[in-house]
Amino acid sequence: MIDLEFLRNATAQCKALILKKDPGFNVDRLAELDQQVRSSRIKVEQLRQQKNEYAKKGASGITPELRETSQQVGIELCAHELELESLEKEFKNIYLSCPNIPDADLPDGAKEFNTVVKTVGTKPEFTFPVQNHLNLGKHLGWLDFESATIIAGSNFALYKKDAAALVYALTMLMLKNNIEHGYEMIIPPALVNEKSLEVASNFPKFKDQVYALPEDNLYLTPTAEVDLANLYRDAVLTANTLPIRMTSWTSCFRREAGTYGAVERGLIRIHQFEKVELFTLCEPCYSNDELDRMIDCAQVILKKLGLHYRISLLAAQDCSFASARTFDIEVWLPGQKEYYEVSSCSNCTDFQARRGRIRYKNDTTKQAQLLHTLNGSSLAVPRLMVALMETYQQADGSISLPDVLKPYWLL
Repeated sequence: MIDLEFLRNATAQCKALILKKDPGFNVDRLAELDQQVRSSRIKVEQLRQQKNEYAKKGASGITPELRETSQQVGIELCAHELELESLEKEFKNIYLSCPNIPDADLPDGAKEFNTVVKTVGTKPEFTFPVQNHLNLGKHLGWLDFESATIIAGSNFALYKKDAAALVYALTMLMLKNNIEHGYEMIIPPALVNEKSLEVASNFPKFKDQVYALPEDNLYLTPTAEVDLANLYRDAVLTANTLPIRMTSWTSCFRREAGTYGAVERGLIRIHQFEKVELFTLCEPCYSNDELDRMIDCAQVILKKLGLHYRISLLAAQDCSFASARTFDIEVWLPGQKEYYEVSSCSNCTDFQARRGRIRYKNDTTKQAQLLHTLNGSSLAVPRLMVALMETYQQADGSISLPDVLKPYWLL
């Protein structure tokens, strides 16, 4: 959630930044409801105080006139409490739907205005016709989408032979790398509750994208970010324990209704996928440094694997809902002839911390204040597999994987 004091004290500036991120968001209604809720609360408190004063006088000390007045106050109090309840409900819905305020220096506009800030390596060249990972996977018996469809439905994957080994090898390579960069390994639950999704900023805006288990009021986690963002919910940490850096490997589950296209077949976009996550909690003054650290950690994997990639600063409208600043790491997929994101590294500032009341105290102020949270993929396994299969394919349809994976190979 955004800082309401900023909205109240610098309304024009706050509105301009929010609309830079989401031009369709009704900032005026949010500001109006904020004022109405505060005014209504004051009125309710005044009426409650009057009601209590009449009650203190007792049956013997109150006249018929005062009794009638007290009854009228009670009726008025009931009406205002109902009004306040309605206002608070509407306010909460729109407040939780308000995106994080983007950094002022982000490019304006949507995805087409993203800025490439770094390119590493060059696009691989081939002396034979390039195949995509679907054809390669079928030829080698690595990928079986037909069986996955029978078992679960469309847009699920089933890995066989070296593909199954590759999933685990990549995961171990990434976890070892992240631990070496100072991130502690966490294995969280695969199921999360509604409050956890609200704190991580998935709810209420993206509720239709999450798989639900209604009988248990639980949900399949769409990303380990949800779990890690809630690990210190309602906690007050001390500055000397910060930063807290965590890494986690989970299966991720996303409905992604209506987002599939013909060019995103196979492993490009699926309902269940493996991902290694990075998550950091830190003092606000260090969050941009931590963002750089996260990006460096994530791209080391691509360098070790010898893949061509680029890093882009996202324009305001392409930043995620909770992010104030995001860099995408996009790997080149020869079979798709396109760059695809394998990591988004984001500084969410105090947006998630405010939702989860995650705070810290330092030696100077001795007062609890909100910390900053950051998250990043390190990395999304299926698209990384696509990049490896298509980059290291041979003329006969075989794949010569990098030697860096050998220590982690199970077969």
